[in-house]
Amino acid sequence: MQIFTLLPWGDWLAIVWFFACWAGYAWFARSAGAKRPSILRTTNRYRHYWLLQATARDPRVVDGIITQNLSSTPAFFSSTTIIIIGGLFALLGTTDKASELVREIPFAVRTSVLIFDLKILMMVGVFVYAFFRFSWSMRQYTFVALIIGSMPHPDDFASGKFDREQFASRASRTVGLAAETFNDGLRAYYLSFAIMAWFFSTFAFALATAVVVLILYNREFRSEVLEVLRE
Repeated sequence: MQIFTLLPWGDWLAIVWFFACWAGYAWFARSAGAKRPSILRTTNRYRHYWLLQATARDPRVVDGIITQNLSSTPAFFSSTTIIIIGGLFALLGTTDKASELVREIPFAVRTSVLIFDLKILMMVGVFVYAFFRFSWSMRQYTFVALIIGSMPHPDDFASGKFDREQFASRASRTVGLAAETFNDGLRAYYLSFAIMAWFFSTFAFALATAVVVLILYNREFRSEVLEVLRE
């Protein structure tokens, strides 16, 4: 129970607010995305078009290249996240100097080294979550490559031996899940900036959390690119 006495009640409320906004927006994005236009829902339509055309191609070299390019982004973020986690753990070994540097920043709140460590560990937790989502997205793209590689010859689809729509739906759904998983990891990156505001003040932490969620909402549901994709 002593851990609850380390931080003021305002900080605990800000932490609860942070995770509530994160989990609440993730739930909203999934539920609302199934009923209203969103980046993920709209691009899923294009994924289905792509893989429906893949059933009529032979060989499917282009589709393999597209899948490889799509998987390179979560692979990059996965390796980058490992570096960030390592840097944060290295920072834990020099928290005395780091906390002194933060204290010299105007408007930054003065905290103990222990509280500074707790903030760093919270960022580590966020990036660990991001790493697991990025690495899972990478593996899902390997499943997509497996589905594309197992697609029958276009003549077999034309003869009715295999269902073209069934193969395309299965593949596009898998690509959509990989994209959604990658989106979860990217969302953690965005929210890590809100934790950085915590080093300045508790109010800045809570405000930054709300601002990041608002940015995420605008980009997923009200962005210009979404309007272009819907045309």
